Amino acid sequence: MKVENTIVRVRDVMKTGIDIVDGMQTVSVVMQSLRYPENRAIIINKRHDDDEYGIVMFRDIALRVLAENRSPERINIYEVMSKPVISVDPDMNIRYCIRLFHQFGLSRAPVLQQRNIIGLVSYSDMVLKGMKLQSV
Repeated sequence: MKVENTIVRVRDVMKTGIDIVDGMQTVSVVMQSLRYPENRAIIINKRHDDDEYGIVMFRDIALRVLAENRSPERINIYEVMSKPVISVDPDMNIRYCIRLFHQFGLSRAPVLQQRNIIGLVSYSDMVLKGMKLQSV
């Protein structure tokens, strides 16, 4: 007897609480104002409608600020961001999202709907939440 697998979509497992900041803020100000540090990622807002989002991982701050002995009070967050960011659609099956992450070396990505960020998804979200949903 064949068992049908439930399709788990990115929207089912993503985090909706995310930090989106202005790129002109300093690393120090941004780190002190984080509401969702468990995400280990910060989204840099677009400057205008034709711009793209950026992303800063805690790893970026460690390598580009702390390891280089640069002052977090003097470095703007845009100086350590990656831009444009690779994003995923909320309706994507997590199987394909995992393959995308592997192919491009990602650990997390913003979820975009109609060019606006509505969440953030990571391997952890897909494994921990996704496996629970598939076993229901």
